[in-house]
Amino acid sequence: MAETGRIRVAKDKAELVKALTSAEGRTGPFQTFADVIVFAATLGVKRKKRVALGEISKREPAPIRVEHFVSMGHDWVIKLLGVTATQDIKVISPFEQEFETQRNSVFEEYANGGLEILQNELRGAVDYTERILLLLSYERDHREEQKEEFDLSKFLS
Repeated sequence: MAETGRIRVAKDKAELVKALTSAEGRTGPFQTFADVIVFAATLGVKRKKRVALGEISKREPAPIRVEHFVSMGHDWVIKLLGVTATQDIKVISPFEQEFETQRNSVFEEYANGGLEILQNELRGAVDYTERILLLLSYERDHREEQKEEFDLSKFLS
């Protein structure tokens, strides 16, 4: 069950989350743990990968307060994923603790799925930034290929 007011990270992904940040002398592509989690959640959604957390990391990174996501403007991602997954607009209600728990859980599971994808994609990489840029380039190019493949307008005169 999701912890109210906090976004949790699976213990088996904690080292990856730390490695992806540039804090404390690390050279990762993201500034904060929250940035990593938002990126991972959106990657999880893109690839339709939603994975339950299992054991939770208690330290580095400890569960991140939702207020941190709000202050960075990332709270809309949490709400949007909640609405999309549940197909219920009520899930964005700020007054019901049950809905907050539900949308945080959805966000955590997509983030965990995205982190799982990143673990596989970054395996053996020396420079995570470069590998993530390659991943994003591939996603962009793949999307353009799909659009072009189904674009029948070029057959119209």
